[in-house]
Parts: sequence; structure tokens; C-alpha cells
Amino acid sequence: MLWNLLSPHQITKRTISTALRRQFENKVPAKQKLFQEDNGIPVHLKGRIADALLYRATMVLTVGGTACAIYQLAVVSLPKKQD
Repeated sequence: MLWNLLSPHQITKRTISTALRRQFENKVPAKQKLFQEDNGIPVHLKGRIADALLYRATMVLTVGGTACAIYQLAVVSLPKKQD
């Protein structure tokens, strides 16, 4: 009976300790160097093209949404003409 209780614990320990570990290149030092250099670029744009595209898309959607909201407020606030 005791063997049945200890068995799952040993299986999980064995599985974790003998698992194949993948070797990945550590990219953190390169990213730290990129983001810490003082080149006048804001930190939210230092990730190159992907960050620039996301930033511009966000700004376009924000400005477009604000313009649409102001237009809808103007339409709703003005009364319709009676013909």
C-alpha cells in the first residue's frame, strides 16, 4: 500500500530530472544593450520596425476613433430639419 503512494512521486521526480533540456541562445544581454543605449529614440520605439508599426497603427486608430466620436456627437446634437 505504501508503495502505491510513493510511486507517482518517484515517477514525476524521475520525469522532471531526466527531461531533455533544449539549449537556447541567451538573447537578454543583446536586448539590454539595445534598450539601454542613449541614442535619443524613445524606449517604446527601440524595438525597430515592429514597434514603429504598432505605434503608428495605435496612433491612427486613436485619432480616427476620436474624430469619429466627435463627428457622431455633432450629428446627434444637431436637430434634423423638418421638411
